[in-house]
Amino acid sequence: MSADGSRADQRKYKGVRRRRWGKWVTEIRVPGTEGRLWLGSYSTPEAAAVAHDIAFYCLRRPSSLTALNFPSMLPPHVNSNMSPKSVQKAASDAGMAVDAQMIMMDSPMNNEIKANTNDGSSCGGGSWERSEGRETETLSISIEDYL
Repeated sequence: MSADGSRADQRKYKGVRRRRWGKWVTEIRVPGTEGRLWLGSYSTPEAAAVAHDIAFYCLRRPSSLTALNFPSMLPPHVNSNMSPKSVQKAASDAGMAVDAQMIMMDSPMNNEIKANTNDGSSCGGGSWERSEGRETETLSISIEDYL
């Protein structure tokens, strides 16, 4: 256990930090300026990580996707000619979409929830399924819906 009481094995995402009261926040420096772009406060670290990924990619346009937390979740149509305010909105909306998915997954109404991911991680892309008895409903929330 660390000094703030969190588990030592908890995954740390790039550009994400946890507030003392449990919220996950992210911000990024705007290249060529001294200013920071606030990307939001989220309930889950995965949501903050996705918001950071979108902003990092739009602002810095890295040659490799290895610097991203979830490279497979990067929408194909994000671009680098967006204004910082547009980047902030796109990143925040994407983070909120992931937060909504993660909260829906943890909802006590759901009997069984499983992620359709390749590696079985908690937020690796794809669609989320909820099974209740014999019915299966696919949630169609996508990061691309918010860009």
